[in-house]
Amino acid sequence: MPRRTATMLASTLLLIAMLCAGLLIQVPYAEMSPGPTVNTLGEHDGEPVLNIKDHRTYDTSGHLNMTTVRVTGADYRMNLLEAVGGWLEHDSAVVPHSTLYPEDKSAKEVDQQNAEEFSASQESAKVSALRELGIRVPSYIVVGSVVKGGASEGRLHAGDLIRSVDGKPVKDPESVADVVTRHKPGEKVRFEVVPAAKVKAAQKAGKKPSARDAEQITVGTKKAEDDGRAIVGIQPATGHIFPFGIDIKLADVGGPSAGLMFSLGIVDKLTREDLTGGSFVAGTGTIDDKGKVGAIGGIQMKTVAARAKGAKYFLTPAANCQAAAKDRPAGLTLVKTGTIGDAMDALKKIREDDTGGLSRCKAS
Repeated sequence: MPRRTATMLASTLLLIAMLCAGLLIQVPYAEMSPGPTVNTLGEHDGEPVLNIKDHRTYDTSGHLNMTTVRVTGADYRMNLLEAVGGWLEHDSAVVPHSTLYPEDKSAKEVDQQNAEEFSASQESAKVSALRELGIRVPSYIVVGSVVKGGASEGRLHAGDLIRSVDGKPVKDPESVADVVTRHKPGEKVRFEVVPAAKVKAAQKAGKKPSARDAEQITVGTKKAEDDGRAIVGIQPATGHIFPFGIDIKLADVGGPSAGLMFSLGIVDKLTREDLTGGSFVAGTGTIDDKGKVGAIGGIQMKTVAARAKGAKYFLTPAANCQAAAKDRPAGLTLVKTGTIGDAMDALKKIREDDTGGLSRCKAS
């Protein structure tokens, strides 16, 4: 066999072997890529994303799109070729698998956490929107979650309204822990609570839960492993009473990053003036009850998805601005946003064609 032919054959066989190895070798990475983007002012799967009941709403135009990131599944393991391909792709990112799926949590636990964060973001979106419009939203303290195997399991339940602890009224989540940690591990704590079912019934009727529905629940304390303090195994949170119904329906989405866009969508539907003026605006960002916008992950994936859908403006959390600006899709204006007030000001400039006054993200 001629030497040249032998060399080519050996090279071909080596290449085939390398390709086979690349397909068979699994690597501890996951891939992030642009996900779906949905107009919060429109419909998804035939249903309105935002459905407001028992209150006047107004027609809207344009877009206020929330954006998402598509990720490989928790149980999926990329092979070496997929990882290399992902690294070379402009609109995807390959990250350590543990970044998306911590090793100390199962896939089910990760999904549950994402669902809980999504639910909490909806609550904060409603609160910040109504408060931006000057509508009062009373609040109260609830059991946010119950630790599995903790002292409160089976005694207290997520959604229970906490009126008092050891007879002391609670005004914020921190005050619950303050009272509990005054005890020694093993001692009992007395909670006055309104059961979650009765809280939900009152919320649905637009009323404040009644003290007549309160029950006395006694819970023993356990010793915290980290510092030895007394704990009861609950995570207190803040609940709210909304003056009218606001439903957010968007399946197969998790995490808190759509909060800002949900909030703006609610404001738009409750405002006579059209917020976007017909423009295509997209964005991302967590939001808290006070309207502060927080950072999110996968910002480059979200700007790519928004521009591909047709967005011209992208409301960007201030903390993500620099990273987003380093790889800005052509034709997309990145607007620096720290609060819902910033977003409202930006939308005013957009609809009035005063875009020169927008606070734009800079790469440095």
